[in-house]
Amino acid sequence: MDSRNEVRDFLASRRARITPQQAGLPVYGGNRRVPGLRREEVAMLAGVSVDYYIRLERGNLSGVSDSVLEALVRALQLDDAERAHLFDLARAAGPGGAVHRARRSAPKVRPGLQRMLDAMTDAPAIIRDGRMDVVAANRLGRAMYWPVYQSPRPAGRPPNIARFQFLDPAGPGFFPEWNTAADITVALMRTEAGRDPYDKVLTDLIGELCTRSDDFRTRWARHNVRRHHAGTKTFHHPAVGDLVLDYESIDLAADGGLNMTVYTANPDSSSHDALRLLASWAATLDDDARTNDAARGDGRPRRAPGRSPGPRA
Repeated sequence: MDSRNEVRDFLASRRARITPQQAGLPVYGGNRRVPGLRREEVAMLAGVSVDYYIRLERGNLSGVSDSVLEALVRALQLDDAERAHLFDLARAAGPGGAVHRARRSAPKVRPGLQRMLDAMTDAPAIIRDGRMDVVAANRLGRAMYWPVYQSPRPAGRPPNIARFQFLDPAGPGFFPEWNTAADITVALMRTEAGRDPYDKVLTDLIGELCTRSDDFRTRWARHNVRRHHAGTKTFHHPAVGDLVLDYESIDLAADGGLNMTVYTANPDSSSHDALRLLASWAATLDDDARTNDAARGDGRPRRAPGRSPGPRA
């Protein structure tokens, strides 16, 4: 991706959302040609010259100091995720920013992490990367994300939540609160693109989604970013029905770029009962997989759960 365009569009989009009143500025007259702050108003709030701010908004962040970036954070009222994104964009624009960092096409999860996942027998858990690839899961996690595992994807690529959400007809059914889920996915991908704008696999995925999905393209143009650490999600699973689950999402410090998400249900809820049913369904899938492996006689493990015995009536 073109880092200068990313900087320009991000700063312009943040400037457009803040009114003079929100910034504590007086408003003279009723005719303003921009929806938010003017460039000169941002420059004044940040304590820089208008010419210098115009240079920054044209995408030239090379050599900009941390103090100036912090001044922009305050002037544009950026949250923590937006602040981190601005600093990522500045690093990409700096000397050596265009040097491609070595990235694995499909990150491999350490055996210790997989054992930790497998030890969680009562809670679905997955590990994903910034591209929204599901790179590991425990048994309940694979069962819960079964529609994503079954969704078509390029050969050799792991299941991808974004591709499923925006390109698979089953996506909106699996995510009942689809608009919110879609907003979050795109914001997370935009955050990852700021961290590594030279990740070709991510760039190709974004290009594919922008080309094939109007919904993705519209959201991508908003330049929203976010951090994703805790909350509640709603799913509609084809085998067990509705699931309303709390989640905790943890960035894995020892495994750069990977994030683990664990889902739990209120013990007195119908979703808790549905998780128990999901565990039974997952066991059925395991039995089917072992039977199919034995029939083939090659002993090769299956990469994903098998076909569903059918959704719950």
